[in-house]
Amino acid sequence: MITPQAILSDMNDRTREVFRRVVEGYLTSGEPVGSRTLTRSLTERVSAATVRNVMQDLEFLGLLNSPHVSAGRVPTQAGLRMFVDSLLEVGSVAPEDQERIDATMGPSDQDVASLLDDVGAALSVITRGASVVLAPKREAAIKHIEFVALGADRALVVLVFADGQVENRIFAPPPGQTPSSMREAANFLNALAEGRTLSELRQNMVADIAHRRQEIDSLARQMVESGLALWENAGESSERLIVRGRSNLIEGAADHVEIDRIRELFDDLERKRDIAEFLNLTEAGDGVRIFIGSENKLFSLSGSSLVVSPYMNADRKIIGAVGVIGPTRLNYGRIVPIVDYTAQLVGRLVSDRGKG
Repeated sequence: MITPQAILSDMNDRTREVFRRVVEGYLTSGEPVGSRTLTRSLTERVSAATVRNVMQDLEFLGLLNSPHVSAGRVPTQAGLRMFVDSLLEVGSVAPEDQERIDATMGPSDQDVASLLDDVGAALSVITRGASVVLAPKREAAIKHIEFVALGADRALVVLVFADGQVENRIFAPPPGQTPSSMREAANFLNALAEGRTLSELRQNMVADIAHRRQEIDSLARQMVESGLALWENAGESSERLIVRGRSNLIEGAADHVEIDRIRELFDDLERKRDIAEFLNLTEAGDGVRIFIGSENKLFSLSGSSLVVSPYMNADRKIIGAVGVIGPTRLNYGRIVPIVDYTAQLVGRLVSDRGKG
């Protein structure tokens, strides 16, 4: 398969210029670009017939298309992709656009949700497109957790934070989980959640699992050493303690009490392992809140382009993204630097607010 880069490298200067002029003309006007129009703007003086031949070659390559007979050409999706990746000349943000973006960044005590909402609205106005702002996952105290089964391999977790904010995330639950086991996990976590973040809850579960493991080891060690029991799959999630010849145990001895206690600890350990797995999946789940500056039913649109840039925190970790969705005839040279500038600015401000 011939790659766009290979096609571009095989083009001579004339073919490359014709291609670039057609795309730029289409992005500016939204109309097909004809050969006569191009002959007046090309660096090299050539006839309209020569330009038409070049455009036919580009059409054969799948980079241009003719919407009507005897009409000019427009770029195909593949042509736009190659133009954006290889020929797009991106300048800096226009001063007036920069001022309008900066003006949306409110006071330092403004909450992140309001900040991102304002950013989305400003991007929509400035770019005349639909803006999308993906908020960072919150690391705030949890008030309530709810798990909802959506199918055999999909579940929703609803997180209610202490400040009243609500966040939904989609995740794939561990195999074999049922609606009732999810309710049990939620009930267990809600008893511990108040005042703790997701990370703190997970750390608490890890410490509790380690403590239970130590209790089991301590109780079982003497039985294993005396040959009354042995480990199967030791250290694995499927591990179990097999007691040999229970009839050989002295009636009424403490061994029976220890075995019952070990069984209880195993049950508790297994349940907490499951709940810890829920927490891990919740932290990694998709579906962070989306703030939309304009269009409703945004992702049902067809023939759209998305210009998106991630933003990072002070540790250079990606925590969200900002972008603009619009028709394929976006002014990419203008939109790209606007989105890039906004993403960098949002990253700094979100990080600053996180320190407060």
